Amino acid sequence: MAMNPEILVRVHDVGKSYRLGEIQIQALNGLSIDIQAGEFTALIGASGSGKSTLLNLIGCIDEPDRGAIVIDGQDVARLDEVQKSELRNRKIGFIFQSFNLIPVLTVEENIELPLLIQPEVSPVERARRVQAALQDVGIAEYKSHYPDRLSGGQRQRVAIARALVTDPKLILADEPTANLDSKTAHKIIDLLLELNKKKNVTFFFCSHDEKLIGRVGRVVHIADGVIKT
Repeated sequence: MAMNPEILVRVHDVGKSYRLGEIQIQALNGLSIDIQAGEFTALIGASGSGKSTLLNLIGCIDEPDRGAIVIDGQDVARLDEVQKSELRNRKIGFIFQSFNLIPVLTVEENIELPLLIQPEVSPVERARRVQAALQDVGIAEYKSHYPDRLSGGQRQRVAIARALVTDPKLILADEPTANLDSKTAHKIIDLLLELNKKKNVTFFFCSHDEKLIGRVGRVVHIADGVIKT
């Protein structure tokens, strides 16, 4: 599939279904979308519309039943599991609504985790990147804290730093403000927008919060497993 060099992600005619007992649920139904490099895009839709399914497919966590997904020029269908893992670790960062921090690790150690599976990154370089990520999200003073000593907003900043530390081209965020109060949610969106401009990293996040629509560069609506224009 030919790719415009400015298109970082291309999803073409993708279908995905799941079986729930005896019922077949069609999560995505011939969905297509292009994501330009450097975009800050919100995927808006109700619960069950297919948002998380689409993020999982783009993140190479799941596989489509049909259609094509191309990320930074790589056709995901042509990659084996090792190559998909490499793509996830080096080019994609993930932010989750439940933060997914490891409670027995400090802030610093949680952020360092993705770098531990990149053997070419030396301990000195790992430490430099972690400190830079801490500074980027404004939580350097909490580096020795454990997650249970942090507020929800602070924990989400740790999760953002962890996503950034590998210098990914794309960050996928699944409902990143869902567990935050309105004031904190807007602060997190401000931070993501700032990082988008500062680092030119592409953000694609899903939300059901219509209040965030006016804060982002591009809004895409999804319903019944397809993009609505």
